[in-house]
Amino acid sequence: MDPNWQMLIEQKFTSFERYVGEETDTRCSVEFEKVAAQQSGDVHRVEVNLWLSGTMYRAEATADSFEKAIDEVRDQLDKELRRAHKKQNTLMRRGGRMLKRMLNRD
Repeated sequence: MDPNWQMLIEQKFTSFERYVGEETDTRCSVEFEKVAAQQSGDVHRVEVNLWLSGTMYRAEATADSFEKAIDEVRDQLDKELRRAHKKQNTLMRRGGRMLKRMLNRD
């Protein structure tokens, strides 16, 4: 991968650190493609697969530049990660409330 693209990806994806935390089982693969069938319009495609704690998050976008496609992919992944993080917190709170109710019954 071109070092400039790697720096751009690292810069754009630093916001995901809050979801990763102390997790060590993390991988990310990024694929760039220029669709050759067209000469103008949405010809730049970016696909990202992010594995976090054994769960795969995937996003794909096609735009008129790689930078715009990367931004779209980042937004899609952020939405997925935020939703999963919120769901995990909700389940933990629900479990905590249930445990508290069980302890208060005694």
